[in-house]
Amino acid sequence: MANTQEPQNFNASVMPSTLVSAQVAKAAAGLKLYDTASHAVSTFTPIKPGEVGMYVCGATVQSSPHIGHIRAAVAFDIVRRWFLKLGYQVTFVRNVTDIDDKILDKAAAAGQQWWARAYHYEREFSQAYSDLGVLPPTVEPRATGHMADMIDMIQRIIDNGHAYVVRGDDGKPTGNVYFDVASWPHYGELTHQKQTAVADAASEVADAMGPSVDNAGDDKYNPVDPADASPDKHDPRDFALWKAPKDSDPLDARWNTPFGTGRPGWHIECSAMSHRYLKDGFDIHGGGLDLRFPHHENEMAQTRAAGYDSAARWMHSAWVTAKGEKMSKSLGNGLSVPAVLAENSAWVVRYALGGVQYRSMLEWSDQTLAEAQSAYGRVSNFIERAGIAIGEQPSRTEVASVPADALPADFVAAMNDDINVSGATAAIFTAIRSGNTLLSKLADRADSDAAKAEVREVLLGVRAMLDTLGLDPLAEPWVNGGAAGGAAGEGESAEHDALDSLIREQLTARAEARKAKDFAKADAIRDALNAAGIAIEDGPQGSTWSLQ
Repeated sequence: MANTQEPQNFNASVMPSTLVSAQVAKAAAGLKLYDTASHAVSTFTPIKPGEVGMYVCGATVQSSPHIGHIRAAVAFDIVRRWFLKLGYQVTFVRNVTDIDDKILDKAAAAGQQWWARAYHYEREFSQAYSDLGVLPPTVEPRATGHMADMIDMIQRIIDNGHAYVVRGDDGKPTGNVYFDVASWPHYGELTHQKQTAVADAASEVADAMGPSVDNAGDDKYNPVDPADASPDKHDPRDFALWKAPKDSDPLDARWNTPFGTGRPGWHIECSAMSHRYLKDGFDIHGGGLDLRFPHHENEMAQTRAAGYDSAARWMHSAWVTAKGEKMSKSLGNGLSVPAVLAENSAWVVRYALGGVQYRSMLEWSDQTLAEAQSAYGRVSNFIERAGIAIGEQPSRTEVASVPADALPADFVAAMNDDINVSGATAAIFTAIRSGNTLLSKLADRADSDAAKAEVREVLLGVRAMLDTLGLDPLAEPWVNGGAAGGAAGEGESAEHDALDSLIREQLTARAEARKAKDFAKADAIRDALNAAGIAIEDGPQGSTWSLQ
């Protein structure tokens, strides 16, 4: 008999070891998060002590990712990173919808195999996630790999009296199965926004712009599924669990079931996959605001109608807007991720996407990117100067191992306040200002060792806070992509070392010229470096450089 082995802890096997903690921090007791269903911010208590289960709706891989798609991924990556920093073991599931009307129609129009098109764009999304520092999920299931799970769940819903099979004149099942909304009195509990009090300005804006049972109408972001417009429905609110194939559907996009040949409705996919990997009841279901209705409303109803507990808390990230309008490919205002990265560093783009609290609308503009670039300059300049002053950079292991309870109190308070990234970022820059003050006084301190220790403590704190947001410039993927600029740290590329050596020669020549009072030569060296995109800053410990 062959030897068998139990699989190792998957979180530990795919996550950086420094993100996997053995103990939940004291700070975890203060975490409060918003819940779409209750329309209120409340204390987070995990279903299982020390563990968090998260399911976040991933991409429908019909075409290239744009900034609006990736904002949700970055937003929930930050939520996940905070759970990890608090010491929770996190199982993070992000699905791929690789069978869909749009995929089939666009593949047919382009003369492609539908599955080849889906896989091509799935890889584009994976690359975009990686480029922007989004941690890989614990598992990333595809819809096409879970047909048996969906069929079983649909049968449970039918058996429980909450769905019906449409039959033809011959009495045979047609392949169409609908959820019977009238049979489920809880329908609307997620998005009946008019029945709840407005908690804050962000939720007020979301209610005005986001779809709900009370604000369904014609949704230009989520067009009605043709199957849901069928005259076979008992009630206009009913929605498809399983769909009979269209004449144009390829033969390999059809599956045989007890209720007829066809393919799944949109909503059943996530119910089946979340239950498959997170079992009966889990902590958080996340996704973009546009998914609140009908997708998540229907998902909640069908999961519970199947006899399973749904998510304990529903979280929705707000949209990226362009001139006040939701960024959307269908509206022609979606900016592709590769196009944005061609003109901006990935660090800057991530900072811009994650720079406001996840429930706040994010207006995308040149100013947004300029502010992110300015933030990078302030961050990298401090990290570089502090590293030079103390003669080292804290290692990546040390930075990532700083526990939540050791982070600055104002940063922890902001993150515990429904992941208030704006407040957390303010805490980082408060620490940087304090660090810059210490650096400016370092040369005047007689107790230089103690002074350096103070600088090192601030530097470690700044990098640990940045790391919690996925923004430590000396971490992957930024360091090898050149985003760290002139900051000296472990793991830097050979190209950076060579550039640093060349610039150091110029700075030494400039220092000698200034000492000889040859200011014309000194200014010429500085101007030449500036023209090459190198910023020079003079300080009491000497001159430092960073990329502009």
